[in-house]
Amino acid sequence: MELWIPITIGAAFLQNLRSALQKHLQGSLGTRGASFVRFGYGFPVAILYVLALHHFAGYPFPALNWTFAFWAVIGGLAQIFATIMLVHLFSLRNFAVGTAYSKTEPVQAAIFGFILLGEKLTPGSVAAIIVGVVGVMMISMARMPLSWRNMLVALTGRTALIGIASGAVFGISAVAYRSASLSLGGPGPVMEAAVTLACVTTFQTLFMLVWMFWKDRREIVQVLLTWRSSSLVGLAGVVGSAGWFTAMTLQQVAYVRALGQIELVFTFMASYFLFHEKVNRMEVAGCLLIVCGILGLLFS
Repeated sequence: MELWIPITIGAAFLQNLRSALQKHLQGSLGTRGASFVRFGYGFPVAILYVLALHHFAGYPFPALNWTFAFWAVIGGLAQIFATIMLVHLFSLRNFAVGTAYSKTEPVQAAIFGFILLGEKLTPGSVAAIIVGVVGVMMISMARMPLSWRNMLVALTGRTALIGIASGAVFGISAVAYRSASLSLGGPGPVMEAAVTLACVTTFQTLFMLVWMFWKDRREIVQVLLTWRSSSLVGLAGVVGSAGWFTAMTLQQVAYVRALGQIELVFTFMASYFLFHEKVNRMEVAGCLLIVCGILGLLFS
């Protein structure tokens, strides 16, 4: 088994754990505060990870460059806003459905590649995209009568648009992180990913601190008061991100993100066992179709 496969599965599990903890925190912190703890409590761990790789594993520090800085900032900002949209989505729909919307990312990437870059789509890819779109339509309409009008309203409604936008912006951040990591040119995928993670999370923490200080300073106080649960979000987030960054340095983003859809399995388990949320049959079927569409893209 190639190394990126178990790393991706572990990262997907930790990402789901982090999202579940963020949903739990949203009631006491609000959307911005619940999003911030992912970075604010994670960046010290990311820095310690780099130092441990250097001092104990003997990895040299890579030379930073302007290309790295550009992609790191693009990826960092994209991830911040995608996270905010995802956390907000949890307040509009249940945990499993909210996560499923954001998982339309690989399908969107194929469509954008065709429209913007002229990349050719095989018949299998077209079929996979259609399956994924049908999945989104099903979870959008799961709680309303079936009709063409409701179908259009569901796909253009606020919840669907926020979820689909979240997936698109997460896709941008993934491509940017891979570009940043590869621009370092050594000393190996583990150290490249670790340095990228440390720099990005430090930038994200500073950016969001300034934003919260400007918008609502009370959020910073609340983040400090909830340090026990918030630190768990940061730890799960940074360890999961280390896994994603390493996997995406080892393998193309499309393959890593496609395998990462296994997170939906963990999501349904968390939705049922942790939040005691009810997911109807159409929502389950829609989520499964999204996964089938993504796997179809991978194998086509």
